[in-house]
Amino acid sequence: MNADAPTVFARTRDEPRAVGAFNAILLEHAEAIVAGAEKAALPVILQISQNAIRYHGSLEPFAVACLRLAAGASVPVLVHLDHIEDRRLVDEGLALGIRSIMFDAATLSYEANVAGTREVTEQCHAAGCWVEAELGEIGGKDGAHAPGVRTDPDEAAGFVAATGVDSLAVAVGSSHAMAGRDAVLDDELIGALAEAVPVPLVLHGSSGVPDDGIRRAVANGIAKVNIGTRLNQVLTGSVRATLAERADLTDPRRYLAPGRDQVRDEVARLLCLLRGT
Repeated sequence: MNADAPTVFARTRDEPRAVGAFNAILLEHAEAIVAGAEKAALPVILQISQNAIRYHGSLEPFAVACLRLAAGASVPVLVHLDHIEDRRLVDEGLALGIRSIMFDAATLSYEANVAGTREVTEQCHAAGCWVEAELGEIGGKDGAHAPGVRTDPDEAAGFVAATGVDSLAVAVGSSHAMAGRDAVLDDELIGALAEAVPVPLVLHGSSGVPDDGIRRAVANGIAKVNIGTRLNQVLTGSVRATLAERADLTDPRRYLAPGRDQVRDEVARLLCLLRGT
C-alpha cells in the first residue's frame, strides 16, 4: 500500500528502531525492495535518486511503476525522491503524487542551503509532502557524507528551525558508495544530534557500515537508514555467478531473477536488523 511519511516514521521516535530506505535503479531493484518488505512484514521506503532519474532519461515512467508497486504491496511502502537538486523534479514529483522528497542543497553555502530548502519545504508542505534535507560542506559529491565531515548539533537544530524540514540527514562518519563495510560511526555525536534535533535523523552511505554499527546508530537515535550500494553488490554478484556457470545465457530473465531474489532476501534481513530487536 502507498504510505505517507508520518505513518512510516510513526514508531521511530519513541522506540530504538529505524525504517529502511533502499535505492532502486532498475525495476528489478524496486520489485525486490517491495518483496523484501513483504517478506519481513515491515514498512519500507523505496527511493529514486536524481542519478537514477538521469539514467532513465526522465522521472515519470519509473516513478509511476514504483508507485504502482507500492499500491499493490501488502505492507506500507513510501516512494521517495532522493538527493534531488533540480527544482523541476520537485514540481514533477509532486504532480505525480510523490509525497516524500529529499532536497539536496548541501554543496551550497549554509545561507543558500537554508533559503533554498525553506522554499522547497513550503512548496512541498502545501502539497502534503514530507521533506528531508542535509547539512554539508561546499563542493564535493558527498557533501555532508564525505568521510571527515561531521554535523554540529547546534547548527543542525538551527537549520531545522529555519527551514521547517521534516527529517535531517547528518554526517556522522559514513560515506556514499563504499565498497567495504568498515565505516566507523560517531555514536556519541549521533546521541547528541538526537537530543538537539526535533525531527528524525537520517543516515546516508549506510552500505559501508557493518551490522553492529548500524545497530548502535539506531539505538542512539538514527530513524532512517539509506542503503543503495549494498543492493547493487548483491545483484551484480549474483549475475556474475550465474553467467560464470552458464556463459551461454542470453535471456536476461535467467540471470536477473536469481539476483532479484537475493536482493529481496537482503532487504528483508536489513529491515529486521533495523527493528532494534
